[in-house]
Amino acid sequence: MSLKVELIAITPEAERVIEEAGRTAYLSFDRFTPKPILRLSGRRQLLYTENHPELEKARVGDRVKLEGKEFLVEERWENSAEKFIKMLIRSGHLSVLEHASASFRIRGGSRSFTHQLVRHRMASFTQQSQRYVNEENFHFVTPPSIEGNPEALKVYREFMEEARRVYARLRGLKIKKEDARFVLPNAVFSEIVITANFREWRHILELRGSRHAQWEIRRMAVEVLRILQEKAPSVFHDLRIEGDYIVRRA
Repeated sequence: MSLKVELIAITPEAERVIEEAGRTAYLSFDRFTPKPILRLSGRRQLLYTENHPELEKARVGDRVKLEGKEFLVEERWENSAEKFIKMLIRSGHLSVLEHASASFRIRGGSRSFTHQLVRHRMASFTQQSQRYVNEENFHFVTPPSIEGNPEALKVYREFMEEARRVYARLRGLKIKKEDARFVLPNAVFSEIVITANFREWRHILELRGSRHAQWEIRRMAVEVLRILQEKAPSVFHDLRIEGDYIVRRA
């Protein structure tokens, strides 16, 4: 079983919620629009296509006519939420992103991986308990460096089987699961649910998706980002997946 990341909950209309919360600071509710906004060359004011529906499909680089003049479309935002959120991120006003959150269930990661993850104190966690779950038939993660070395892989698997036998023997001697678990390796599969607001998710993804992060938690970060970019593209627009790690666009 490989690492699996599943979105189980997210703030409905998350980007609209963030925009509405943020506009409270400026009392700029009159700028709400679900329609695209354009920046045209040589024109100081932004163009709200809500008032010019004929320009709704205009894209960056297109030449459009307005009031008898021709303009080049320099920028386009799909709605006011996209424009507002990108402004917040550019200015570093990230506290507004805390009004939206997402919860993920992560399966098939090791206890070594979850020990890293739970260090993020601004998130909430619920993890599979080795006090209550019988681990006699545990599954485990094999690092790629060991998987690719036949001799190391043999030693590794022998150790895992020995740990399994010792755990089962302790349970057979009526040792409680909470005490028998002391012989379980860090490689044992664990399941965990994590909930965090979008500001914290950005922090987690940048830190744990870095090329310097451990390979297992980096895989989680990449999969989480794929999902969040689909659900809240403006909030995570400046984070980019390159191969198996994450970089932030300048």
